[in-house]
Amino acid sequence: MMARTVLNHADISRALTRIAHEILESDRGAEHLVILGIPTRGTVLARRIAELIQRIEPTAPVQLAGSLDVTMYRDDLSRSGMRMPSPTELPPGGIDGRTVVLVDDVLYSGRTIRSAFDALSDLGRPRAVRLAVLVDRGHREFPIRADFVGKNLPSAASERINVRLAEVDGGDDHVTIEGGAE
Repeated sequence: MMARTVLNHADISRALTRIAHEILESDRGAEHLVILGIPTRGTVLARRIAELIQRIEPTAPVQLAGSLDVTMYRDDLSRSGMRMPSPTELPPGGIDGRTVVLVDDVLYSGRTIRSAFDALSDLGRPRAVRLAVLVDRGHREFPIRADFVGKNLPSAASERINVRLAEVDGGDDHVTIEGGAE
């Protein structure tokens, strides 16, 4: 099955730079920000966004990024099988009273983000929660909308969106779409 590239390395880099600027604008700086990636690729994207924010805003906290594992909060474990949980890592100071930006690679049904809300509630009480995604492909099953989107990519449910990042997958960063009606 042929995969069509919809974002290359430069496209991803531009999208993340734009997202970093939008996050800073919406929160009027980085003083109260926490950027939490949802493993696996969301964590990589969160680190990249945090690095960009630190370059743009020199007063940003040194440890801005972390990760939020949602494995045990998922409602589809019985269908999809058990996955190995990743560690949840919070920046110093935790999330209480701070703006948490959740970061994921693809927003699809919204189930992962719903799980992330449950996981966050066990960790503290943020002032606000925002959502940043590299790709929003539609097909929501929960009323969830991303605040910061790299690329809106309407797709058929039968299509597959593949995000590949150098830190996880090796090679060059890219996003492909494959499948659909034959």
